[in-house]
Amino acid sequence: MQRVTTTQLLKKKARAEKIVMIAAYDYPTAVLADEAGVDSVLVGDSLGMVVLGYETTLPVTLDDMIHHTRAVVRGAQRALVAVDLPFLTYQTGTADAVRNAGRLLQEGASAVKLEGGVDICPQVRALVSAGIPVIGHLGLTPQSIHVFGGYKLQGRDEEAAQRILSDAQALEHSGAFSIVLECIPEDLAARITASLSIPTIGIGAGVHCDGQVLVLHDLLGIAGKVKPRFVKQYARLGNVIREAMEQYAREVREGKFPGPEHSFTSEEPVTPSLTSAKKP
Repeated sequence: MQRVTTTQLLKKKARAEKIVMIAAYDYPTAVLADEAGVDSVLVGDSLGMVVLGYETTLPVTLDDMIHHTRAVVRGAQRALVAVDLPFLTYQTGTADAVRNAGRLLQEGASAVKLEGGVDICPQVRALVSAGIPVIGHLGLTPQSIHVFGGYKLQGRDEEAAQRILSDAQALEHSGAFSIVLECIPEDLAARITASLSIPTIGIGAGVHCDGQVLVLHDLLGIAGKVKPRFVKQYARLGNVIREAMEQYAREVREGKFPGPEHSFTSEEPVTPSLTSAKKP
């Protein structure tokens, strides 16, 4: 099975075909994303909040990202796997950026994602020169949450909008093959998308981007937190999972589980199959 490539994503923009990206963090969800036919799985540093329970993405380490990248790469055999470079793994200079991004590609990633605009263009150029595909990230960049003073819409006035547009053009000129636009006005995302030859991937940026990304836990309703306005829940599995665990706990306490069909007897073969149903 051939993996989706950066070139194929660029061609999708040229053909006005929407790109589908999902942020997922482990083997089983990566398998499901692949089976669903998504174009790309993003191993985001959002795993710090979604999976590890941090308040922000800032505590996430490169080792965390490597651990989850390995699992996702094993599960997603077809989708392009992109991975976030976490806080302070690239802001400290081009050498650190190349070294740390290279570790992620050695683990099977096809691309890395960096937050920032003109300020990180030297790192983008160095990564691309080293043969490492780069996705940019503009608008609400979670690693700069303390600068923004919270999770707020970005680019609302013309000065801020022009700055984001200029950053996007600078990232393209530096060699990025795609840019994530997070939490910016829909009309600004449309302007940026029209001005670039590389695809934009929106999250809270409206319908005019070349593609969309959502966190798997958000769209399945298992994030365990307040749902952002830009999230559409395609299922509410949190309720289903909680009810299943409640039933399990109830049956254990009442002595109803495990039943005979879930148990073994000494009369059975010495090496019974653990996957075969017990005969009545």
